[in-house]
Amino acid sequence: MAIYLPGTAEDQSVSLEQLTPREIVAELDKYVIGQQAAKRAVAIALRNRHRRQKLAPELADEIMPKNIIMIGATGVGKTEIARRLAKLTNSPFLKVEASKFTEVGYVGRDVESIVRDLVETAIEMVREEKLEEVEDKAELNAEDRILDLLLPQPAAPAAKPTGTPVQVITMQVPKDGEVLDLSKLDLSKALEAAQDKATEGQLEEQQAPASSAEAAPDAASLARTREKLRAQFREGKLDDRIVEIEARERNSPNIEIVGVGSSEESDVNLKDILPGLFGPRSRKKKMKVSEAFEYLIEEEESRLIDMDQVTRTAIDRVEESGIVFLDEIDKIAGREGGHGPDVSREGVQRDILPIVEGTTVNTKYGFVSTDHILFIAAGAFHVSKPSDLIPELQGRFPIRVELQSLTVEDFLRILTEPKSSLVKQSIALLDTEGLKLEFQPEALEEMASFAFRVNETTENIGARRLHTIMERVLDEISFQAPDLVKQAQAAEREAADRGEQREDGVIAQVEPSTIPVKAGEPVPERSPLPVVLRRNGDTTERVVEVHADYVRQQVASIVKNQDLSRYIL
Repeated sequence: MAIYLPGTAEDQSVSLEQLTPREIVAELDKYVIGQQAAKRAVAIALRNRHRRQKLAPELADEIMPKNIIMIGATGVGKTEIARRLAKLTNSPFLKVEASKFTEVGYVGRDVESIVRDLVETAIEMVREEKLEEVEDKAELNAEDRILDLLLPQPAAPAAKPTGTPVQVITMQVPKDGEVLDLSKLDLSKALEAAQDKATEGQLEEQQAPASSAEAAPDAASLARTREKLRAQFREGKLDDRIVEIEARERNSPNIEIVGVGSSEESDVNLKDILPGLFGPRSRKKKMKVSEAFEYLIEEEESRLIDMDQVTRTAIDRVEESGIVFLDEIDKIAGREGGHGPDVSREGVQRDILPIVEGTTVNTKYGFVSTDHILFIAAGAFHVSKPSDLIPELQGRFPIRVELQSLTVEDFLRILTEPKSSLVKQSIALLDTEGLKLEFQPEALEEMASFAFRVNETTENIGARRLHTIMERVLDEISFQAPDLVKQAQAAEREAADRGEQREDGVIAQVEPSTIPVKAGEPVPERSPLPVVLRRNGDTTERVVEVHADYVRQQVASIVKNQDLSRYIL
């Protein structure tokens, strides 16, 4: 039996070489209990990928992935097995519903969008990995830019000319027609004046090092001031200061060209066609330091990441380890009827067939081959059966596994075993109000029993039925929790004013609902649920303990009435 166990182990990628099929099943057991046949099937398919990568390229290209069809009701773990498998190996994963695709010529999504969406998912995955690598450097660069805004650097002094100074002697130029008589020139006076100017220049050069020595302490002082600002910035003392930065406009004009092809192919970005005309625009914008820091981090990250390399890595990862979970495959099963809303079901199967068997899809990032993408199809198959699929598509899913429905024991385990089970989630939520919620073991058994009974008598929605049961049980407690805490606090203050210590015992009550379950019907008599004051060392707890009688009081009357069960539970 399958149980979704969220968060029972750390989400981390594991090298495919380190995982044997037995170890893959053991990892999946941490999230989904039971369903051994489905786990073995996906474990073998995953291990075959690793085996294919060790073969010669000529033979490796001939080996196709072993696609799988999972048959089972909703809520038994079909999607979770595929999702956890992808996370286990850090593979690009995409979940799509087969029912939203239509045959070419009808209004709906094109099946090739599956590959395009998978590439987008892989690019985002690889980009997140690269962001983690450059995160520290980007934050440091953004921090330096913030400090430059808060403490601008002084302008550098103009460089003085270097080399041997040239002595210039000035004299009066004769007029036109006159002859220059050098004997009449007093060259001695001119030479004395030039020597005086040279002496003044030497004195200025001697004074220049003194000016540089004075500038050195100023640079050291500026560096100390900058480090003080850095310390204040890291402590958050400068977050509310206003700075002005150059913010780039991120909006780019898009046009849609109407023509032959899918809507994904016709979406054209003018910035890609005319990069010079629609270049990045920027404008000055004032914002707080904290906001500017986040903006500058994003800007620095985009500068440090090579998106071309990210795209190449993402496409390789899609082609070699991509996983597509094709849900509701039973909704498109069935042969062509020629009328009604099912007119294009067989057409959709024929459109999906090339993607599954292997083809090349043109995306805006380049051509992507689907030859070695693993497809996992799933469906309840209540009305149809896998043999209703067209023969060509049946042959592309050689492995078929059936998942079993949940039992009472399975429901009980899902309430108690996971790290973030429904019980622990509810306890944590009410703890924020100052109310401690406790469940008796018998109460959990009653909820598991009611969930199983409702699934048997109405639609079987698997483990999701526990959500409706839990919400019905905690309805009044969640609604009255803030008021109960206020009542308890008021009673404790009154006791303190009298110089007394409030004794352990009942301090409030969860009053039963006065709203009829169905309009026109009388409200049955119900007992209040006490809120107990309990001292645990130096701390005082306000405890609400849910017992089996309270669960039956909240749920039993609805479960008995099948009409109400269909609407409420």
